Amino acid sequence: MRIGLFDSGIGGLTVLKEFIKKHPNNHYVYFGDTKNMPYGNKSKDELFELADKSIQFLIDKKVDIIIIACGTISSNIDDRFKNKYDVPLIDIISPTIDYVSKFNYDNIGLIATSMTIKSGAFTSGIKDLKVMECPDFVPLIENQQLDSEICDLKIKEYLEPLKKDKIKYLILGCTHYPILENKIRTFFDNDIKLINMGSVLSESLKIKSGHETKLELYFSKINDQLISNVKMIIGDEEIKLK
Repeated sequence: MRIGLFDSGIGGLTVLKEFIKKHPNNHYVYFGDTKNMPYGNKSKDELFELADKSIQFLIDKKVDIIIIACGTISSNIDDRFKNKYDVPLIDIISPTIDYVSKFNYDNIGLIATSMTIKSGAFTSGIKDLKVMECPDFVPLIENQQLDSEICDLKIKEYLEPLKKDKIKYLILGCTHYPILENKIRTFFDNDIKLINMGSVLSESLKIKSGHETKLELYFSKINDQLISNVKMIIGDEEIKLK
Protein backbone atom coordinates (compact mmCIF):
# COMPACT_ATOMS: atom_id res chain seq x y z
CA MET A 1 0.00 0.00 0.00
CA ARG A 2 1.20 3.52 -0.80
CA ILE A 3 0.66 5.68 2.29
CA GLY A 4 1.08 9.45 2.10
CA LEU A 5 1.74 11.69 5.09
CA PHE A 6 2.20 15.46 5.32
CA ASP A 7 3.07 18.09 7.90
CA SER A 8 4.41 21.63 8.15
CA GLY A 9 7.92 20.28 8.63
CA ILE A 10 9.69 17.48 10.47
CA GLY A 11 6.99 16.86 13.10
CA GLY A 12 5.10 14.40 10.93
CA LEU A 13 8.22 12.26 10.78
CA THR A 14 7.41 11.19 14.35
CA VAL A 15 4.12 9.83 12.96
CA LEU A 16 5.90 8.18 10.04
CA LYS A 17 8.30 6.53 12.48
CA GLU A 18 5.38 5.03 14.43
CA PHE A 19 3.77 3.74 11.23
CA ILE A 20 6.97 2.09 10.03
CA LYS A 21 7.24 0.31 13.39
CA LYS A 22 3.60 -0.81 13.46
CA HIS A 23 3.02 -1.31 9.72
CA PRO A 24 6.29 -2.21 7.98
CA ASN A 25 6.42 -3.46 4.41
CA ASN A 26 4.49 -0.53 2.98
CA HIS A 27 5.49 2.26 0.63
CA TYR A 28 5.52 5.59 2.52
CA VAL A 29 5.59 8.98 0.80
CA TYR A 30 6.15 11.95 3.12
CA PHE A 31 5.90 15.68 2.40
CA GLY A 32 7.08 18.35 4.84
CA ASP A 33 6.26 21.97 3.97
CA THR A 34 9.40 23.41 5.54
CA LYS A 35 9.19 26.48 3.32
CA ASN A 36 5.98 27.65 5.03
CA MET A 37 6.38 26.37 8.58
CA PRO A 38 5.29 27.00 11.28
CA TYR A 39 1.56 26.48 10.66
CA GLY A 40 0.41 27.22 14.21
CA ASN A 41 0.08 30.98 13.67
CA LYS A 42 -1.60 30.91 10.25
CA SER A 43 -5.25 31.66 9.43
CA LYS A 44 -7.74 28.97 8.46
CA ASP A 45 -7.73 30.15 4.84
CA GLU A 46 -3.96 29.89 4.73
CA LEU A 47 -4.08 26.43 6.30
CA PHE A 48 -6.64 25.21 3.75
CA GLU A 49 -4.52 26.48 0.87
CA LEU A 50 -1.32 24.92 2.20
CA ALA A 51 -3.05 21.62 3.03
CA ASP A 52 -4.59 21.48 -0.45
CA LYS A 53 -1.16 21.84 -2.09
CA SER A 54 0.32 19.10 0.10
CA ILE A 55 -2.59 16.76 -0.56
CA GLN A 56 -2.43 17.36 -4.32
CA PHE A 57 1.31 16.65 -4.23
CA LEU A 58 0.69 13.30 -2.53
CA ILE A 59 -2.20 12.45 -4.86
CA ASP A 60 0.17 13.03 -7.78
CA LYS A 61 2.44 10.44 -6.15
CA LYS A 62 -0.42 7.91 -6.49
CA VAL A 63 -0.90 7.27 -2.77
CA ASP A 64 -3.83 5.11 -1.61
CA ILE A 65 -4.43 6.97 1.67
CA ILE A 66 -3.25 10.25 3.20
CA ILE A 67 -2.41 10.79 6.87
CA ILE A 68 -2.71 14.42 7.99
CA ALA A 69 0.33 14.21 10.27
CA CYS A 70 -0.18 17.75 11.55
CA GLY A 71 -2.27 18.68 14.59
CA THR A 72 -2.92 22.22 13.36
CA ILE A 73 -4.30 21.10 9.99
CA SER A 74 -6.22 18.19 11.53
CA SER A 75 -7.96 20.45 14.03
CA ASN A 76 -9.00 23.06 11.48
CA ILE A 77 -10.48 21.05 8.62
CA ASP A 78 -13.97 19.59 8.41
CA ASP A 79 -15.67 16.78 6.50
CA ARG A 80 -16.38 19.04 3.54
CA PHE A 81 -12.64 19.47 3.07
CA LYS A 82 -11.96 15.76 3.59
CA ASN A 83 -14.67 14.78 1.09
CA LYS A 84 -13.14 17.01 -1.58
CA TYR A 85 -10.69 14.27 -2.58
CA ASP A 86 -11.08 10.74 -3.89
CA VAL A 87 -8.20 9.55 -1.67
CA PRO A 88 -9.22 8.91 1.97
CA LEU A 89 -7.88 11.53 4.42
CA ILE A 90 -7.16 10.45 8.00
CA ASP A 91 -6.62 13.19 10.59
CA ILE A 92 -4.30 12.74 13.57
CA ILE A 93 -6.64 14.11 16.27
CA SER A 94 -9.88 12.11 16.09
CA PRO A 95 -8.26 8.78 17.06
CA THR A 96 -6.57 10.45 20.04
CA ILE A 97 -9.88 11.84 21.30
CA ASP A 98 -11.46 8.39 20.91
CA TYR A 99 -8.54 6.79 22.76
CA VAL A 100 -8.69 9.21 25.69
CA SER A 101 -12.49 9.00 25.92
CA LYS A 102 -12.42 5.19 25.92
CA PHE A 103 -10.19 5.07 28.97
CA ASN A 104 -12.08 7.91 30.67
CA TYR A 105 -8.87 9.62 31.80
CA ASP A 106 -9.06 12.49 34.26
CA ASN A 107 -6.33 14.93 35.31
CA ILE A 108 -5.45 15.26 31.64
CA GLY A 109 -3.63 18.10 29.92
CA LEU A 110 -2.98 19.16 26.34
CA ILE A 111 -0.12 21.09 24.79
CA ALA A 112 -0.57 22.24 21.19
CA THR A 113 -0.16 25.12 18.76
CA SER A 114 -2.27 28.25 19.10
CA MET A 115 -4.51 27.39 16.13
CA THR A 116 -5.12 23.86 17.42
CA ILE A 117 -6.19 25.17 20.83
CA LYS A 118 -8.38 27.88 19.28
CA SER A 119 -10.12 25.36 17.03
CA GLY A 120 -11.68 23.66 20.07
CA ALA A 121 -11.16 20.25 18.43
CA PHE A 122 -9.84 18.69 21.62
CA THR A 123 -11.91 20.55 24.21
CA SER A 124 -15.16 19.72 22.42
CA GLY A 125 -14.33 16.02 22.61
CA ILE A 126 -12.61 15.72 26.00
CA LYS A 127 -14.22 17.01 29.19
CA ASP A 128 -12.27 19.06 31.78
CA LEU A 129 -9.17 19.19 29.61
CA LYS A 130 -6.44 21.56 30.82
CA VAL A 131 -4.84 23.21 27.81
CA MET A 132 -1.70 25.20 27.11
CA GLU A 133 -0.64 26.94 23.90
CA CYS A 134 3.04 26.36 23.11
CA PRO A 135 3.75 28.54 20.05
CA ASP A 136 7.54 28.51 20.41
CA PHE A 137 8.12 24.76 20.53
CA VAL A 138 7.94 24.13 16.76
CA PRO A 139 10.50 26.82 15.79
CA LEU A 140 12.81 25.67 18.60
CA ILE A 141 12.61 22.07 17.38
CA GLU A 142 13.02 22.90 13.68
CA ASN A 143 15.98 25.20 14.46
CA GLN A 144 17.77 22.60 16.61
CA GLN A 145 17.56 24.62 19.83
CA LEU A 146 16.48 21.78 22.10
CA ASP A 147 19.56 22.13 24.29
CA SER A 148 19.36 25.90 24.53
CA GLU A 149 18.54 27.99 27.58
CA ILE A 150 15.50 29.47 25.79
CA CYS A 151 14.09 25.96 25.26
CA ASP A 152 14.42 25.16 28.97
CA LEU A 153 12.77 28.47 29.85
CA LYS A 154 9.87 27.83 27.47
CA ILE A 155 9.34 24.32 28.85
CA LYS A 156 9.09 25.79 32.34
CA GLU A 157 6.81 28.62 31.18
CA TYR A 158 4.39 26.34 29.34
CA LEU A 159 4.41 23.27 31.57
CA GLU A 160 4.63 24.74 35.08
CA PRO A 161 0.87 25.57 35.21
CA LEU A 162 0.02 22.01 34.14
CA LYS A 163 2.39 20.61 36.75
CA LYS A 164 0.70 22.72 39.42
CA ASP A 165 -2.64 21.32 38.24
CA LYS A 166 -1.23 17.84 39.00
CA ILE A 167 -2.06 16.41 35.59
CA LYS A 168 -1.24 12.73 35.16
CA TYR A 169 -1.75 12.45 31.39
CA LEU A 170 -0.49 14.86 28.73
CA ILE A 171 -1.57 14.83 25.10
CA LEU A 172 1.22 15.92 22.77
CA GLY A 173 -1.17 17.80 20.49
CA CYS A 174 1.42 18.68 17.86
CA THR A 175 3.39 16.00 16.02
CA HIS A 176 6.61 17.94 16.65
CA TYR A 177 6.28 17.54 20.41
CA PRO A 178 7.37 13.86 20.73
CA ILE A 179 10.84 15.18 19.87
CA LEU A 180 10.69 16.94 23.27
CA GLU A 181 9.48 13.80 25.04
CA ASN A 182 12.56 13.28 27.24
CA LYS A 183 12.65 16.90 28.34
CA ILE A 184 8.94 16.87 29.15
CA ARG A 185 9.23 13.65 31.18
CA THR A 186 12.16 15.11 33.10
CA PHE A 187 10.23 18.30 33.88
CA PHE A 188 7.40 16.21 35.34
CA ASP A 189 9.92 14.10 37.29
CA ASN A 190 8.88 11.12 35.12
CA ASP A 191 5.48 11.20 36.85
CA ILE A 192 3.45 11.65 33.67
CA LYS A 193 1.94 9.52 30.90
CA LEU A 194 2.52 11.11 27.52
CA ILE A 195 0.00 10.44 24.76
CA ASN A 196 1.67 10.39 21.34
CA MET A 197 -0.92 10.95 18.59
CA GLY A 198 1.18 9.15 15.99
CA SER A 199 1.39 6.06 18.17
CA VAL A 200 -2.36 6.12 18.87
CA LEU A 201 -3.21 6.47 15.17
CA SER A 202 -0.81 3.76 14.01
CA GLU A 203 -2.28 1.37 16.57
CA SER A 204 -5.89 2.12 15.61
CA LEU A 205 -5.56 2.04 11.82
CA LYS A 206 -5.86 -1.31 10.04
CA ILE A 207 -3.50 -1.47 7.08
CA LYS A 208 -2.55 -4.34 4.83
CA SER A 209 1.18 -4.97 4.70
CA GLY A 210 3.08 -5.37 1.48
CA HIS A 211 6.37 -7.16 0.89
CA GLU A 212 8.98 -4.52 1.71
CA THR A 213 9.34 -1.10 3.31
CA LYS A 214 9.92 1.77 0.90
CA LEU A 215 10.36 5.39 1.91
CA GLU A 216 10.27 8.64 -0.05
CA LEU A 217 10.84 11.93 1.77
CA TYR A 218 10.07 15.27 0.14
CA PHE A 219 10.39 18.80 1.55
CA SER A 220 9.58 22.20 0.08
CA LYS A 221 12.83 23.65 1.43
CA ILE A 222 15.99 21.69 2.19
CA ASN A 223 19.13 22.74 4.03
CA ASP A 224 21.82 21.07 6.14
CA GLN A 225 19.81 21.68 9.31
CA LEU A 226 16.81 19.83 7.90
CA ILE A 227 18.95 16.88 6.83
CA SER A 228 20.39 16.69 10.34
CA ASN A 229 16.87 16.77 11.83
CA VAL A 230 15.69 13.96 9.55
CA LYS A 231 18.64 11.80 10.55
CA MET A 232 17.89 12.48 14.22
CA ILE A 233 14.28 11.34 13.90
CA ILE A 234 14.17 8.65 11.26
CA GLY A 235 17.67 7.83 10.09
CA ASP A 236 19.80 8.54 7.09
CA GLU A 237 17.39 8.46 4.14
CA GLU A 238 17.42 10.04 0.72
CA ILE A 239 15.72 13.44 0.72
CA LYS A 240 14.15 14.76 -2.46
CA LEU A 241 13.21 18.33 -3.20
CA LYS A 242 9.68 18.97 -4.43
